[in-house]
Amino acid sequence: MDNDGFLRFGRAAVGLLLVLALTANGCETPSRDLFQGYVEAEYTYVSSPQPGELTNLFVRRGENVAAGTVLFELEREPEIAQRNEAEQRLQQSKKRLEDLRKGMRPTEIDAIKAKMEQARASLRLSELEYERRRKLFADRTISKENLDQAQTKYHSDRALVDELSAQLETARLGAREDIIRAAESEVAAMEATLAQVDWRLEQKTQLASEPALVFDTYYTVGEWVSAGRPVVALLIRRNIKVRFFVPEPLISGIKLNQTISIGCDGCPEGLRGHISYISPQAEYTPPVIYSRHTRSKLVFMVEVLPDREQERLHPGQPVDVTLIEDGENT
Repeated sequence: MDNDGFLRFGRAAVGLLLVLALTANGCETPSRDLFQGYVEAEYTYVSSPQPGELTNLFVRRGENVAAGTVLFELEREPEIAQRNEAEQRLQQSKKRLEDLRKGMRPTEIDAIKAKMEQARASLRLSELEYERRRKLFADRTISKENLDQAQTKYHSDRALVDELSAQLETARLGAREDIIRAAESEVAAMEATLAQVDWRLEQKTQLASEPALVFDTYYTVGEWVSAGRPVVALLIRRNIKVRFFVPEPLISGIKLNQTISIGCDGCPEGLRGHISYISPQAEYTPPVIYSRHTRSKLVFMVEVLPDREQERLHPGQPVDVTLIEDGENT
């Protein structure tokens, strides 16, 4: 039987003993304001959504811990390695995006400028040569073929200057918008991956969300812990409650938020609480046919939240519960 099974068995045993006591007194007239009950608690089971070997257990059973106290830690090496890899990939993606936005490097732009100067110089020469041959052709000194050669060279040089001018403008503007958007999406994806790895790494260390008592621990250092399996059970004081059972003839007089007085060995005077839950069905019904006689043996579970001094109450502790009329609340 695991720890949860022992807890459920213990709670059922306490409730059964109480019902037996109530049944034993069934021949007596039920009290309309005094009931026997016991202290119950809802435990907080702390686990990690990530599996791993338990490397550190920082708390012991019975220890009081403050909010933010580190409870346990699972192995972190795989997640640390994944984080380093994700961080490197993110930096590479950001550098690539930055390069695309800036355009070409200064040295690459300078190379295009140098080619531009050479092309312009060649264009000036070819333009002069073309004008010279036009005059010679007009004077019938050269043939039409010689003129066509000069004209072709001139147009070719002009086209090269236009092409280099466009390249230089593009280099200064940077990459195309669609390429930049794709690079931005890649950076966003790398950031999301890094955030996921960071979350998995954080989950390897679990903290107490608020002040509590360490009720139990279920693993020792070196054991493998599956994802979602509780490592520590905490008892948070606000989750302590009183449970008692009301006979069927008296249940109609019980209502939610009704004030009750709690008495026990060592309890402070004037300890009160308010009814927080009334079971809609009978508990521990005897396996007999209902009748007017057996209805007195039916009991309904009622739960009470103490107003204060929860640390003075302990799960399983027997208590006396007294109903307080509205006029007695002052």
